[in-house]
Amino acid sequence: MAGGGTLRRMSNGERREGKRMAMTRERLPGTAGEHALQERDGTTARAHAFYREQLLDHLIPSMQQFIARMEMVFVATTDAGGACDCSFRAGSPGFVRVLDPHTLAYPEYRGNGVKASQGNIAENPHIGLLFLDFFDSAVGLHVNGSARLVENEEMRNRPGVPADVAAEITVLGGRRPERWVVVAVEEAYIHCSKHVPLLGRRDKMVVWGSDDPRLKGGDYFGVRAQQRREWGDAAGSER
Repeated sequence: MAGGGTLRRMSNGERREGKRMAMTRERLPGTAGEHALQERDGTTARAHAFYREQLLDHLIPSMQQFIARMEMVFVATTDAGGACDCSFRAGSPGFVRVLDPHTLAYPEYRGNGVKASQGNIAENPHIGLLFLDFFDSAVGLHVNGSARLVENEEMRNRPGVPADVAAEITVLGGRRPERWVVVAVEEAYIHCSKHVPLLGRRDKMVVWGSDDPRLKGGDYFGVRAQQRREWGDAAGSER
């Protein structure tokens, strides 16, 4: 060492403190709100350890393999004004495709015609995806990022698009995607298995694209009947 000094090895505590100081100097992941609550509740050290050890801005191979096994995903979106919606998408294992470590895509099949999630994405690209493995590990994977709607023709002509994506676009009937949601990955991190239930599989017939109420759950909550009664009473009072 210059000047004739001796080089002292840093202790583990000093290394941890150095990493903590580096993290505070840089922009932290997450929001100001969560950081304030971490400070208030005394969880800052745990949160920083999670950011440092579990949070990525891309999908590593183990995450890609996990997504390739998944048959469902929960989708959170918000409109331009901040009103939120959480929905559900499902398909064959791997219906959500990892196009590269920074990009994934999932098909939008024919639904009830409301298009709440797609409408939100058209206004506000922020999206949160949660994959949960209910049948094996009970582990989950969060993927947050920026989404955009992509029509079939653009998706088919995308450089390097997997052959099965191109093939799915040519399928006839209810299994043909109406369009795709392509997500640029910004955050990817684990959801712990502690409170995720392990479920058993049961056979269920799925008729893709059907409008038959009996195959879609019908008026399970009785809302249609109630609305018809209320609208009927209102119409009667106007006559």
